Amino acid sequence: MLAPFTEAKDRNTTFLDLAVRSLGLYDEFVSRVARESKIAIGYQRTGTLDVASTGDRMTHLHEIASRLTARGVPLSLLDEAGARAEEPQLGGSVAGALFIGAHGYVKAGELTRALAAAARCHGAHIVEGSRAGSIAQRERDLVVDTPRGSLTAGAVVVTAGSWAGQVGIGEGELRVPVRPVRGQLLHLTWRDAPLRRVTWGDHCYLVPWEDGTVLVGATMEEVGFDERTTVDGVNQLMAAACELVPAAANASLSSARAGLRPGTPDDLPIIGWSPAVPNLMYATGHFRNGVLLSPLTAQLVAGAIIDNAIDPALEAIGPQRFGAL
Repeated sequence: MLAPFTEAKDRNTTFLDLAVRSLGLYDEFVSRVARESKIAIGYQRTGTLDVASTGDRMTHLHEIASRLTARGVPLSLLDEAGARAEEPQLGGSVAGALFIGAHGYVKAGELTRALAAAARCHGAHIVEGSRAGSIAQRERDLVVDTPRGSLTAGAVVVTAGSWAGQVGIGEGELRVPVRPVRGQLLHLTWRDAPLRRVTWGDHCYLVPWEDGTVLVGATMEEVGFDERTTVDGVNQLMAAACELVPAAANASLSSARAGLRPGTPDDLPIIGWSPAVPNLMYATGHFRNGVLLSPLTAQLVAGAIIDNAIDPALEAIGPQRFGAL
């Protein structure tokens, strides 16, 4: 999902500023990647509908709307009738909703494949199935140790996601404070009238794709590096989806999967030069917003390495806030 204003409802203004900047880059970003990779990327900006099932939840949406209106964000606060007009398939408990038209979604798998292909077109060599174990300084270069041998470069970017904390830096004592947070997702084959847009509820969200399927997510589980899908996780998501949109009960379960989000102590990404190891940059810890923040992250990292341009945003999200990493 590309929904910074909804994602930011329980985050600070630093995250919101980053997310809004990144969303603003998305149209050109997707167009360029698709053009250079020659791979189609599913990408829609049909808006999101954040549905409140109780009066208290609706009060919270009013508070969010007030903050966003102060930022000049176009939005609509809807009563029950208005929410049902926007999405006729909503269930019985609807107090109202918040509609934000700038939001949308991108198919992350297609975007990832297209990015890899575009990188290859520009001369990148992608080594698969070989984990980075450690990064050490050798004179003016950095050496990345992998099971398939060592790689030497003038600059290295740590983009290991949930596994970033397992990469030894320098003498091996430096570890970036990133932890895995499991999220389980369901992929449904929809049988009823299609949903109009990304729809949020109190306990899940539904993302309708143009092929007629629907993605349901996502759990938030502190279970370490456990990537299993579980019966409990599937049951939670199905119950929440059916409560939000009862037609979900008539859908077919195409797949269930789990992924690990890279969380940080302050829920902000870690992007910027290492204060301890020259020419080492971090770009990790994006938690549940790695796809949303990908255009901005690319811009910040490329600007720093290629043009020696240090964006002011890096002051708040650099690794130095956790010490000499």
